[in-house]
Amino acid sequence: MGRDVVASCDDTGDVWDNFQCKHYKSALTPTDIWIELGKLVYYTHKGEFTYPREYTFVAPQGAGNKLSKLLKNPNALKKQLKDNWASYCERKISERVVVPLKGDLAAYLDSLDFAIFSSLPPLRLVEQHRQTQWFVHRFGGGLPARPATDDPPTAIASDEAVYVRALLDAYGSRVRKAFTEPKDLEGEDEFVRHFGRSRKEFYSAESLRLFSRDTLPDGEYERLQEQIHDGVADEVDASHSDGYDKVRAVTRAARDLQITSHALVPRMEPRDRGGICHQLANDERVRWVQ
Repeated sequence: MGRDVVASCDDTGDVWDNFQCKHYKSALTPTDIWIELGKLVYYTHKGEFTYPREYTFVAPQGAGNKLSKLLKNPNALKKQLKDNWASYCERKISERVVVPLKGDLAAYLDSLDFAIFSSLPPLRLVEQHRQTQWFVHRFGGGLPARPATDDPPTAIASDEAVYVRALLDAYGSRVRKAFTEPKDLEGEDEFVRHFGRSRKEFYSAESLRLFSRDTLPDGEYERLQEQIHDGVADEVDASHSDGYDKVRAVTRAARDLQITSHALVPRMEPRDRGGICHQLANDERVRWVQ
C-alpha cells in the first residue's frame, strides 16, 4: 500500500513517518512519485492507515531539481498530482479497481496537508549513517577516535565479581592463603599493585566493548575476544607454578599476540589485551586455579 519504511512515533501507531525508498540509478523526477502519492491518498481515505506526520523520499541520487522545487511548494505539488492522477494513478493504484479522482476522494485529497513531503539528500543520508555502527563495515574509512577510559570505581561492581574472585584465588595459590575479598590483600604489596592494574585493564576492555557496540556491527567484539582466546589457549593449558604465575603468563601472551585482521586493532590500547583476558575469566572461559 505504498509504505516502504514506517517509523511509528507513538504506542498506537497512528502517528508515524514514512520513508519511501527508490533504488534508481538517476535522480527522482515528479513522474516517479505520482503513483506513491496516489496510493497514500487512496489508502488513507479508505482508512487502511492514518495519514503520516512526515513522508520522505530516499534514493541514491536524491531528488532531481524539478522534483526538489516541487516538494518545497505543497500547493503546486497537490495541483500537479491532481493533473496527473488519470495518467499515473487511476488504473495503477490497484489491479482490481479503477480509482478515479472524484467525489469524496477528490474532496479528501484537497483537505490533505502536502507540506509533509520532502526528500533526503544523499550526503545527509551518508552523514546520518556515519553515526551508526554499520558505517565503517559498509564504507570503510577507519573508526572514529575512541573516548578516554574512566578509572575503575573504588567499589567493586557486581559485574566484576567472577574475575575478581578468580584473581583472589590466584593470589592465594601463590602464598597458600585464602583471600576472601580485596581488602584482605592489605600488606601484600605486589598483589595490591597487580590487582589495581588488572581492574584498569578490565575497565579498558569494557570501554573497548562499548566502543565496538557503537561503531561496528554486532558480534565484532566477540570475534576479537575469540582471537585473543585462541591466541592464549596454549598458555592457559600450560603448566604453571601457581595461579598468579598463570594469570601473568596469559596476559603477557595476550599482549604479545600479532592481531592484524580486526577493525578494532587501530583503536586498541595495551591494557585492552590483558582486560580481555579478565573478561574471559569473568565469563569463566579461562581459569587461573583449577
